[in-house]
Amino acid sequence: MSTDGVTDSSGRVRSWTLTPSTPRFVPPPGAVDAHCHVFGPAADFPFSAKAKYQPQDATPEMLFALRDKLGFARNVIVQASCHGTDNAATLNGIAKSNGLARGVAVVDPAIPDADLDALHAGGIRGIRFNFLKRLVDDAPKDRFLEVAQRIVRLGWHVVIYFEADILEEMRPFIAALPVPVVIDHMGRPDVTQGPDGADMAALRTLIDSRPDIWVKVTCPDRLDAGGAPYEDFVTAVRPLVEAYPDRILWGTDWPHPNMETRIPDDGALVDVIPRIAVTEELQHKLLVDNPMRLYWPD
Repeated sequence: MSTDGVTDSSGRVRSWTLTPSTPRFVPPPGAVDAHCHVFGPAADFPFSAKAKYQPQDATPEMLFALRDKLGFARNVIVQASCHGTDNAATLNGIAKSNGLARGVAVVDPAIPDADLDALHAGGIRGIRFNFLKRLVDDAPKDRFLEVAQRIVRLGWHVVIYFEADILEEMRPFIAALPVPVVIDHMGRPDVTQGPDGADMAALRTLIDSRPDIWVKVTCPDRLDAGGAPYEDFVTAVRPLVEAYPDRILWGTDWPHPNMETRIPDDGALVDVIPRIAVTEELQHKLLVDNPMRLYWPD
C-alpha cells in the first residue's frame, strides 16, 4: 500500500498513487473497470459548494492512461460526490473516451425528463443514491423512488451506496425500486467476519430477495484494514462471487476518494481479481459479460 498522498498549496488532496504497479494478472480482452471516477479539472468543472472533500484534478486522460496500464478496455465513470448533481465532469470523461466509457449520474430528484434524456445521450446508464452521511447531507427515499420510476423508460438502473449497519432499514426502499439495483462495494461489510458472518449473510439475503440485484465486489483497500494482500477480503468475497456469478461487477474505485492516508496500489488491486474469481469463466463474467450486459446493452 502506498502512502504518497499529497495536499497541495490550496488544500486539495491527492488520494491516488502516481506510481501504480503493473499487475501480474492480465484481464481478459474487453475487460471493464466498472467503478471509477474523475475529479474536475476544477478550472472547467468546479466542485459542489456542498462537497465534503476537495481533491486534486483526476482527469479523463489520467483515468484512461491507468486503464491501459492495468490492461482494461472500458470504464464506467461514476459521478463523484464532490461534484454534487452537476454531471458535467462525468459527461466530459465519457465524451473523451471514444465510446469506451459509460456513466452513472447523481441527479436532483426534480430533474426534468429532458435533462434525463440528455444524460442518456451522453452515455449515462444509471443513477446513484448515496446514503453515507459523511458524504451527503440529505438522502430522501421518497423522492429517490419518484425519480427511479422516471428512469424506467430509459432502461437505467440504480446504484446504492450505504454501510452495513443500515442494511435492515434499507430493505423496504430497495424492494420498492422499479429498476435493477447495484449495491456499491457490497454495502461495506465487515470482511473480518468471514463469508458466513452477519454482514455477508445479510447481503446474501438481500441479493436473494430479487433477481435483479447486482453487487460490486470492490474496494479491498477500503474494507480490509489489514491491507495488501487483502486476505480477509478474499476469504469473505470469493464465495459470494461463486454464488452469484451473473450479478457481480468489479472496478478500481480510482482515484480512491478520501483514501489519502491509505493509498492503494492499483496494480495490487487488480491482482486480487483472480483470487476472488478463480476460473477464467468467472473472470470473464465479472469483467466482461456482466458489465457489458448492464452498461452496453445497446
